[in-house]
Amino acid sequence: MPSDARRAHYLEALGIDEWVARRAPPAHPAAPAPAVPLPAEIKVPLGPIDAGAPDPGAAAGWERLREEVRTCTRCALHQTRTQAVLGVGNPEAQWMVIGEAPGAEEDRRGEPFVGRAGQLLDAMLRAIGLSRATNVYIANILKSRPPGNRDPKPEEVTACLPYLHRQIALVRPRLLLAVGRIAAQNLLQTDAPLARLRGQVHRFGEHNVPLVVTYHPAYLLRTPADKRKAWEDLQFARTVFAQGMNDEPNDGHRS
Repeated sequence: MPSDARRAHYLEALGIDEWVARRAPPAHPAAPAPAVPLPAEIKVPLGPIDAGAPDPGAAAGWERLREEVRTCTRCALHQTRTQAVLGVGNPEAQWMVIGEAPGAEEDRRGEPFVGRAGQLLDAMLRAIGLSRATNVYIANILKSRPPGNRDPKPEEVTACLPYLHRQIALVRPRLLLAVGRIAAQNLLQTDAPLARLRGQVHRFGEHNVPLVVTYHPAYLLRTPADKRKAWEDLQFARTVFAQGMNDEPNDGHRS
């Protein structure tokens, strides 16, 4: 459980004076409900679409990926962006947070989740002992800002998603936290609404990485009534992560 201080800081950031659990997270990750299309069965391949010879090491892999993203012209967004936004955080983190796309401030600064939404995300992460400076990696589905912060077009996602797959393969996280409808739907390849994707454990990629869905911080700023639900999602994600750590054998994998 997060410390009382972290929890108080998060609740204060959300504008919640008092929090009472509406449901306790299950002791074991729950199987996806049958009504939700493609929750646990979907296998999204990791790696680029035009996968070639493997990179000689993680450092070389990151260097190559960073340069490819910086100079990418796979879709028309390169014509309007200030710069591509790859990601931020610990490249060996056990948690990976995935959002939708850079906004205006992210496009200017070259870092995902800055501004008010980024401040709220940082408070949410601190509440469960995480920080982009030390033990979490943050990225987006798209690496270039859509004009006017519109929703990504399907062809833009198709062009950009291989970069995210490669990031996940390099980070090798033990848990993915998808924030927002667009990130969740594209990672899980479903059109199910966010409300039906929350509160359960999905699986991503050939390594079946646990994936938990919650609200985007920008949405929470617009819709304060759902902030309590986001806090429940964070606790659920922490329970899923802890259960995975307990269940995994000690095989020499990095901690």
